[in-house]
This record gives sequence, structure tokens and C-alpha cells, in this order.
Amino acid sequence: MIMMNDSFVHLHVHTEYSLLESGARIETLVNRANELGMNALAITDSCAMYGVLPFYHACKRAGIKPIIGVELFLSEEEEKDIYKLVLLAENFYGYQNLLKLVSDARLSGKRIPGISRRVFQQQPGLTKGLIAISPMIEGDISHYLQQGNVQQAEILAQEYSTYFPESFFLEVQDHGLLHEKEGLEPIIQLGKGLSIPLVATNHVNYVNKEDVTIYEVLRAIGEGLTLTNPEQMSSRQGEYYLKSYYEMEEGFVFFPEALKNSELIANRCQVDIPMGEYILPSFPVPKEISSIDYLRMKCEEGISFRYGNQVTLAIRERMEYELGVINNMGFADYFLIVWDFVRYARENGIGVGPGRGSAAGSLVAYVLQITNIDPIKYHLLFERFLNPERITMPDIDIDF
Repeated sequence: MIMMNDSFVHLHVHTEYSLLESGARIETLVNRANELGMNALAITDSCAMYGVLPFYHACKRAGIKPIIGVELFLSEEEEKDIYKLVLLAENFYGYQNLLKLVSDARLSGKRIPGISRRVFQQQPGLTKGLIAISPMIEGDISHYLQQGNVQQAEILAQEYSTYFPESFFLEVQDHGLLHEKEGLEPIIQLGKGLSIPLVATNHVNYVNKEDVTIYEVLRAIGEGLTLTNPEQMSSRQGEYYLKSYYEMEEGFVFFPEALKNSELIANRCQVDIPMGEYILPSFPVPKEISSIDYLRMKCEEGISFRYGNQVTLAIRERMEYELGVINNMGFADYFLIVWDFVRYARENGIGVGPGRGSAAGSLVAYVLQITNIDPIKYHLLFERFLNPERITMPDIDIDF
């Protein structure tokens, strides 16, 4: 292992899951970070979170702290350009916000999936647990600085500082490109003037320096260029690989605090993704009532519908027993969700099967009209469906 100073952490990293943008395979990337003695590494794929779990597991195996993030696309109606914003999760709540933001962007219906920065103002809860970095390349602030519109850049920087208090940074980079060096000074001055900290990153798109050809081929495919195109070949000049601390230090001799800030950010990020346990969605019940109480209320309505005035003590005891098991196993929301979409299907003329498999043994499923087979009449066992001695997820077969 090559030992290195640990006062720099890569926070702007694209993996193979940034399609046609990065040739950095997660396993290779993490192994290289391990060789360089890095104790933390981020993933910030382009509006995508589907590489997070492979990355998380690979980092854990290597003893490297995984920092979960994303490069979000910002799309404004009044602005023709698409800008980018790097977001890093400080905690699990922030991780959940990343998932929400990326889902919203992907569901926007736009050719390039993006959200408006107004979302941060309209839904301030979405910024909780997140650290934001405005990219030096393709960020909206840097765009206006390059245009000479310092006033608009300041307005945006102040907006982001409001959306992400104590958690907003301006990115500085050095990929060995002249235009980047020329663009550094305006960003530095903006940061000083508004007291916004800088953070040094390297926009990682491949693992080793010699892997540049992979990046070129992917870029050519993505942009419809050829490898002999001068515009395409210019990418050889950029150093978009996983640099060592010493290489980063060489590029930021005059900005050691920007390197140090990467470590400070990394120290703030601690996302533990629970594995091996069920995380079920919650059903939206009325205020001041629990899921199990709401389920019991629906069962009371359903038992009257199914049996009228023929509700015997045996039926009542069976329903209470089932509700007790459902409550103890934490599946009240599960039943409410299934009840809700089956009800929707029936109300909208969508055919629903009468009940198949072990779920037909549940009286609760029957009175909720999830199934149409009376388990009391046919002496069906509830324990084949849910058994407190054998904790498994309920499995309700719905034949639409």
C-alpha cells in the first residue's frame, strides 16, 4: 500500500453508473483508493443513485468510509442551460433526501432529468442532512462568473448559502487545463467576499492516468463524436483520474485550506445504510390515529359488510387474534397498502382474483375485501399465512 497524507478526500467522483461519462468501475476505483491509503471516498454519479449500494459494500470491504452523494442537474425554465450541483449526504436523513431529489428529477419528464433550484426554497426539508458543492465546471455560479456577471453569481451563491446554511462550498479544480486556471481567481474572490469556503476536488471519470482512452471512447459515444475529432481529442489534456494526495497538493500549493476542507466535509458525512432488515413504507393515516387502529377501524367496517348481524364470538376472536399478530409483527401498514390498491382496482373496474395461496387463510384479508374466500367457512389456517414463531414477510398473491 502507498501511504499518503489523509488530509484530502475525493468528493466529486463518477463511476461506471454515470453512463457514457465515466469508465471508473467501482471495484477498481475502491481498490486504487485503498492503494493510495485513502480512508474515505465519495460517489457522485450523474443524477443516479443505483451505484450507491455496490459502492457502499465495496468501500466497507476495503475499510474505506463511503461518502454518498450525487451530481444533480438543475433546470430552470427561464435559463436554457443545464447546470450541476454536487450534493453529499451527512446522515441517513440526507441520504433519503438524495433519493427523493433524484426521483423527482427522473420523473420530471425532461430529456435531461433535472429539478429547479426553487425546490430548495419551496421544500426546505429536502436540504436537511445535505452538503452542497457548486461545481467549478458546469455549475451555475461559475457560469455567471465566466460571463462576467459577478452580481448574478453573488445572488446565486447567497441563495445556496441560505438553502444549505454552514453546508455550502465553492469547488476549485485543477485538471491541468489553462481555462480552469484562469477561472480560479473569480471563484476565490467570490468565496472571500461572501465568506463561502472553497473545497478542492478532482472530477474523477477514470481510475488511472493511463485509462484516459476509456473516457475518450465513452465521451465520443455519448456526444456523437469520433476519436479523430479535435474537440474529442482535447480531453487528453485533462487529468480526470483518481489523483493521489501529493498530486492534489501540487495543484493547490496556494490553497491548502481547500484541500483540508475536503477532509472536514468527509468527517461530517456518516451514512449507515441498514441492511438485512425490512423497511416498509408507511400508509398515510389520519392524524391522531395509529396504523393498527386505522386497520382495526377498516376491519370493523369490513366485518359488518361480510357477515352483517351474523358476527359470532368465534369470528370476533379470530379477527382480534389476527390483528394482534399483525400488530406485533409490524405489518399494519402493509395490509393498509394492499387494501388501498385492491380497493382502487375494484372501484375502477379492474378484475381482482378471489384469493390464492396462504393469504386466503386470513380473516383480516377477507373482511378488507383483499380476498373473497371466507377462511372461517372453509376452516383455513391463518398460521400458514403469518406465524409469530416464524418471522417472514406476508405474501399476498393478487391476480389482476
